[in-house]
Formats: sequence, structure tokens, C-alpha cells
Amino acid sequence: MSLLAVAMLAKSFGERRLLAIESLSLSAGERYVLTGENGSGKSTLLRILAGIEAPNRGDGCYAGRRFDWRPYPDWLRREVIYVHQQPYLFHTSVSENIAYGLRARGVDTGERERLVAAAIAWARLQHLLLTPPQKLSGGERQRVALARAWVLAPKVLLLDEPTANLDSESRRQTIDLLHGFCGARTTAVIACHDRDVIALPNMRRLHLLDGGIRVTGGPAP
Repeated sequence: MSLLAVAMLAKSFGERRLLAIESLSLSAGERYVLTGENGSGKSTLLRILAGIEAPNRGDGCYAGRRFDWRPYPDWLRREVIYVHQQPYLFHTSVSENIAYGLRARGVDTGERERLVAAAIAWARLQHLLLTPPQKLSGGERQRVALARAWVLAPKVLLLDEPTANLDSESRRQTIDLLHGFCGARTTAVIACHDRDVIALPNMRRLHLLDGGIRVTGGPAP
């Protein structure tokens, strides 16, 4: 079932046309890896899907409900979460960073604490709770960012180069989390060049080339 779909989506910067996608449909229960050369528009596409940037034109539909890009609807922001390649963490604590989105949504204290504890366990962050966020390694920061996304139970998760510039152990830990993130009613799109991520089981491949996109029906080669 199509969860998030776009049609006739275009994005240009001045005279340069970056994206010209006739159609793209992301289905619930599927995981996608988004590939393409540097500068092909991978990050821009993710940011458009998340409502961080607006396309020059394009139609959008979420779970059968059409939406406009300007402004991107608040109800959809609760469904779609974007995780930056270099996620920003507040200089508070690991727990407070994970709780940030829940607090913004008005989740009460007891439920917020329960959900944060579950996210900490899921991302295996217990040993980092007393470490100031600014002193975390790149891999540790990425796992906190994934936990901060996971705790909000997004229906669409958009990840931009989540394993870039990580050491081998941090990559392995991050890939383990990515492998278990997507459920039957959710979808994930991971922009990357990482062969280990591309080779994850049941991963479908989206490839950006000359502004258009090609979908590979089976697991990525």
C-alpha cells in the first residue's frame, strides 16, 4: 500500500534543474536505499519529503490524503521524521535529547519517561546517560539521533548518510539499528553510499540520475 507518494516533483536552483521526478511511491512495510552521485539531489529530496524544503512544483499524497508543500501540513510533520547526516544534539543530556520531540508534542511526564527508557534500551545507550552530548563520538551521536526519531514512532523515516564517517564498530551498531527500525506499517528511506546498508535484506533501491529516479523492485545488488 502506498504510504507517501509524489508526482511531477521538480526542484531547481537558479538555472540548474536538480530534480525532475515524474512519480515516486513509498509503500508501508518497505525499506529503500537512495543512491546517486554526490550532488545528484539525494539530501534535497529527503528534505523535500520531510517538509524542510519546498519543491518548485509537485503533487503530494500521504495515505490517500493530498497535501500542499507550501505550507507543509503540521499533521504530516508528526508522521515524517528526517535525521540529518550530522545530527544536532542539545547540550543537556542524552535523555533530554531523546525526550525533546515528546515534550514538544505535549506528552505527559510519566509517559514521556516510559518512552524515553524504551528508546534508550532499543538503541543500547544506557552506558552513555551520564556523558555530556557534546562529548559523544560520531557513532554515539547518530544512535542518540536514531533513538530520538524512534521514540516518536514515525510512519516515514528519512535518513541522510547515517553511517558516513563512522568507525567500523559504530557503523555496525548503526546498521543493526537500521535493520530493525521499519515495521509493517512504516517505511524508511536511507540515502547512502554504504555497501553494507545497500546490502541489507529486503532493501529496495531508488537511484537518482539526471534528476529522475529509478526503482529497483528487489533487494539492492
